[in-house]
Formats: sequence, C-alpha cells, structure tokens
Amino acid sequence: MPATVLGEFLGTALLILFGNGVVAGALLPKSKAFGAGWLAITTGWALAVFGGVTTAVALGAPGELNPAVTLANVIGGGRTMLDAVWHVTAQLAGAMVGATAVWLHYVPHWRESADPEAIRACYCTAPAIRSPAANTLSEAIGTFALVLLALALGSAGVAGATPATNLGGALVAAVVWGIGLSLGGTTGYAINPARDLGPRVAHALLPIAGKGHSDWSYAPVPVIGPLLGATAAALLWRGISL
Repeated sequence: MPATVLGEFLGTALLILFGNGVVAGALLPKSKAFGAGWLAITTGWALAVFGGVTTAVALGAPGELNPAVTLANVIGGGRTMLDAVWHVTAQLAGAMVGATAVWLHYVPHWRESADPEAIRACYCTAPAIRSPAANTLSEAIGTFALVLLALALGSAGVAGATPATNLGGALVAAVVWGIGLSLGGTTGYAINPARDLGPRVAHALLPIAGKGHSDWSYAPVPVIGPLLGATAAALLWRGISL
C-alpha cells in the first residue's frame, strides 16, 4: 500500500465533511445557516477543497481527492495504475466517512426536514433539469476545466523556476469556486466521482430520518461525466504542453 493512501483518505473525508456540511447547513430547517444560498454553498465547497488538499499534501499525498484527477495523472504518466487503484479506493472510503460525519453532526436536523430531495442533496448531486446526456456533458465540461486548469497551475510556465507549492491547495480551491459559480447550476457540479458516489452509498446505508431513495438511476452521470472530462483534458494537455 503506498504511503500516500492515508493522506488521500483523510483529505477526501475532510472535503466531504465541509462540502456536504455547507449544503446541509443551507438546506436543513432550524440550521442557523438555513437559506444561505448558492454563493455560500460554492464558497463552502471551495474552502473544503483547500482544507482537504492541504491535509493530504501535509501527509505526503498528492492531494488528488478525486478519481478523475487520479485518472488524468495516470494518462499524463505521473501515476501508476496500481497507485491509482489505491488512491481511488482511499478517496471513496474517505468520502463515505466524511458523509457519515455530516449525518452525525446534523442528527437533530434530519427529522425537521419534510423534503427527502433536500436531504439527499446534502449527500449527492441531482440535476436542475434531468437530461442524462446533457447532464453528463455538463459534468464532463466542468471536470475538463478543473483538470486543465490544475495541470496549467502545475506547469513550469505558471509556477516558474521555484514554484510556491504551499499555494497549490488555495489555487485549486479558487478553480473549484469558479466552476461552481459559473458552471455548477446545471448539475450541482460533482466534478468528482468520489464526491458523489461515496456519499450516495452513505445516504443509502445510513438511518437518516426522513430520507427517500438514493436516486441510483442518476448515479452514473456524476461518475462517467467527470471521467470523460478528465480524460479529454489530460490528453489535450499531453498533446500541447511543452
């Protein structure tokens, strides 16, 4: 097992704790943040990325926290397939743990909600307009932007001869914030298979008061879309980068 697995696990757990936590705070009745809105949610997710990446990197992990990013690094030659399997497993496990922590944190609030869809939204994504092809394309475009910008941020042309590596988490967080504000309104911008699938499994398994179904018919979209987008971005970057 690579030494980087623990960092990917804990980083992803924190990503989901803070990311799904801000959604729960904004959507669950009697939360002091109830009704905070999209700007608060996108900001919370950006800060969640910063915290997760920083923690992972501090523990010696790359801070991918996202199977789509891990796949892009495999395509780019920066990650072996074996490492990728370990990282993706850790990311999914971390996402489930983070989602479980959100359930525990908001235990008194679930029973106050009469909206099963709002409860599910505290765990996984759903489209504003359900159209599987369009939704998959939206997820692919968002993840394409994420991976392309992440690769650009790590390039010599942007980082310079002596890159400030401690800024990496903040810069990626800013990218995710921008994606959420500009592109997130169509599908809730999973742009990360672990971010959606891990919490969706947790939603299905946990005894959450008032929950409905876990909408497994939509579940392939936030997995396939990000993987397609990441693959396209990695192949493009490999073809044009110097």
